[in-house]
Amino acid sequence: MGKHYDLIVFDWDGTVMDSTAVIAGSIQAACRDLGLNVPDDETARHVIGLGLDQALHYAVPELTDAMRPALVERYRHHFLAQDEAIPLFDGARETIMELHEAGYQLGVATGKSSNGLDRALEATGLKGYFHATRTADRTFSKPNPAMLFELMDELAVSAGRTLMVGDTTHDVQMAQNAKVDVVAMGHGAHPPEQLQELNPLALVGDFAELRSWFRVNA
Repeated sequence: MGKHYDLIVFDWDGTVMDSTAVIAGSIQAACRDLGLNVPDDETARHVIGLGLDQALHYAVPELTDAMRPALVERYRHHFLAQDEAIPLFDGARETIMELHEAGYQLGVATGKSSNGLDRALEATGLKGYFHATRTADRTFSKPNPAMLFELMDELAVSAGRTLMVGDTTHDVQMAQNAKVDVVAMGHGAHPPEQLQELNPLALVGDFAELRSWFRVNA
């Protein structure tokens, strides 16, 4: 591999882990439990990548502060019941290991909570491959560029030497707000045509395509 970048930052849900259906389904089930309007699939998938509060307020516009704790509790109930069984996308582990061995610094910028990301990293055995992480409960949620700014600052890497990989328009917009190159993954929460409208550096369909792109461009 070449070294056009020093830092590669991955989103997690819908990018590395195939969790889109579980997250969207858990939001819908939580709303059903509480008798709230159930968001359709497109709306429930659109909020993936945002912090939980932001996601729930978007998916459930009638949500009040008083209702929020119960909705969060029901969402977590449904999500955690399936959490351990959520797989990585095919090729994700191999790609991350290959990049690590090639000397890239690796980061995660995710809408998950710190506890949620820690569980996922421990369960997948990938914790040791990432040099730094940022979650939505530690800083501003996407598409605010704070996650990337903080990762770049912590790892002493400039925007011009950083690449973001994500599956949502939130990821693409965060990277563009930070003046960071971004590759969009078309296998996640947002449709490829929505991602392409934002003109990412590249749009790939899976990790096999991403690895091929890295070998030529990274």
